Amino acid sequence: MKNQNKKKKIRIISGYLKGQIIQTINNNNLRPTLHRIRETLFNWLILNIKDSYCLDCFSGSGALGIESISRYASYVTCLESNKNIIKNLRKNIYRLQINNINIIHTDALIWLKKNTIKYNIIFLDPPYQKYELQKIIFLLHKTNIIKYPGYVYIEQSKYKSNNIQYPKNWNLFKQKFTKKIHYKLYMVNKY
Repeated sequence: MKNQNKKKKIRIISGYLKGQIIQTINNNNLRPTLHRIRETLFNWLILNIKDSYCLDCFSGSGALGIESISRYASYVTCLESNKNIIKNLRKNIYRLQINNINIIHTDALIWLKKNTIKYNIIFLDPPYQKYELQKIIFLLHKTNIIKYPGYVYIEQSKYKSNNIQYPKNWNLFKQKFTKKIHYKLYMVNKY
């Protein structure tokens, strides 16, 4: 029972912040991307992360956004709806002295409808039970916020991964499975 209440510490894998710790808070909705999955993802993105604009739609711990900055992304927007998680994320950003991350307290579905910035890389790792991933994918396509060619990373429950429809200009670039997780990277091109 003690391990369930223990705060998780996430280590940054590579880049100028390599080895630094991201502290998390105790929250049942917080499910940071596992170390080995983050390592695989950023190996997939190794040639595209530098100087990119990244959007983390369900930021949580901020691990994907902070790892992007550590690997020299130009700018990251982190969206998060939970006030306590936002507060913790801001503490980590301040402690790590990162100034090119914009943390926005919002619902991703609402924010995507109003956004005007274009992004090279978008991370979609929503709470598995809370958001309908299909709506988010539809909005990304409809709002045209992906700078072409761009990449969209999706992490979801292995058991729900077959029900999603993707736009025709989204091409599966890489994918892997764990016992419970299906994670994949799409390359998005102009029609």
